[in-house]
Amino acid sequence: MSFEIEGRLHKKFDTESKTDTFQAREFVIETANGSYSQFIKFQLVQDRCAIVDNFNEGDTIKVHFDLRGREWNGKYFTNLNAWRVEGAGAAPAASPAENAGDFPSIADAPSTDEVAGDDLPF
Repeated sequence: MSFEIEGRLHKKFDTESKTDTFQAREFVIETANGSYSQFIKFQLVQDRCAIVDNFNEGDTIKVHFDLRGREWNGKYFTNLNAWRVEGAGAAPAASPAENAGDFPSIADAPSTDEVAGDDLPF
């Protein structure tokens, strides 16, 4: 399920390498909700970490994202995974993978044998 929201870019964080093969970056937008502002944190992963580079804190942006949830050791986590960010009224900032035009097919997905050895909690 896909969602979108518009707000002011409040904070961009640096990209973090979580493992040798996984990187993530977070950013926060501010939205108005009546008389109180809401600060909403999003996550970018892998090659999408760079899609907020062209925006400055204070810019109005539209974020397209998916809602993700998981359980790990009896604790529950929710992430807002952004997959596209665009300026308000502007063309979208595409990720490098989208620019390449090579969207992976189902044949590119790892086999269940490869995934079974994955011990990451997410």
